[in-house]
Amino acid sequence: MAKHYITTFDTRQNMLRQNLEIFYYEDTNLQPVSSHRHEHYEVYFFLSGPVNCLIDDKNYPLAPGDICLIPPGIYHRPAFRNEKETYRRIVLWISADYLNQLKRTHSQIDYCFQLALNKKQYHFRNDSGTAQILFGKLFDLLEEYHSSGAFHEQLLTCYTGAFLLQLNRIVSEYSSPSAYRKPKALFSQICDYIHSHLEEDLSLDVLAENFYVSKYYIAHSFKENMGVSTHQYILKQRLYASKSNILAGTPLSEVCANYGFTNYTTFFRAFKKEFGVSPRDFKDSCQSQSGMTEKE
Repeated sequence: MAKHYITTFDTRQNMLRQNLEIFYYEDTNLQPVSSHRHEHYEVYFFLSGPVNCLIDDKNYPLAPGDICLIPPGIYHRPAFRNEKETYRRIVLWISADYLNQLKRTHSQIDYCFQLALNKKQYHFRNDSGTAQILFGKLFDLLEEYHSSGAFHEQLLTCYTGAFLLQLNRIVSEYSSPSAYRKPKALFSQICDYIHSHLEEDLSLDVLAENFYVSKYYIAHSFKENMGVSTHQYILKQRLYASKSNILAGTPLSEVCANYGFTNYTTFFRAFKKEFGVSPRDFKDSCQSQSGMTEKE
């Protein structure tokens, strides 16, 4: 995650902006936070750290990729198991007025919050593939939040809507019979493998050999669960990993080679198609914002 997106944590619980606020926190030397509630909606995406989340008197141990949904008026607080480890999370605040505004276009866009309220189900554990999808959409929103380009407000609305609709789809599966979710176990293992081997050969033949299933089964699983082909999914994960490496200051030629792009032209075209900007322009933009030192 880019260092210039980090927000310094403070204890305020009121919104300073009218529609939404989004924060990326990366804290050490953790201080206790008292139980609190607020008038806005909160989406909490956990990345790492020695933390449980207490919501409405329930204690939820957290794992990377977990989502907590906190509607207005619900008491909650973090509980730290070790105050010396780094605690990382993305927090999205949405005002009630803004959510009502979004409902004019998508009448059920508050589905996830209504389910949380009605069933008192505030915590959702995600497999790595699902968590990666949510992280990607939150990262898009976080980037635009810190942008000042043309059509900024319109893009914020689009990214917020896309994230909430994706979240609604995921949350709705928790109310489905367990038999519906069981086939995802193998699919989740394949996603885990992909995320851990992005720098290696990830052809359908290799995946099929590693998981003792046909490549046609894998292709069908990705189309059914992700709505994209296996190749498109792997390409997207490699591009997001490339983006993170660029943000960390890795030379573009090294990023290109690390993630299996046969040449820079192929990498350039794929990156620009996905993010709307070339790798070089993206790196230059990051340098101008954060003072990152050029390594090339």
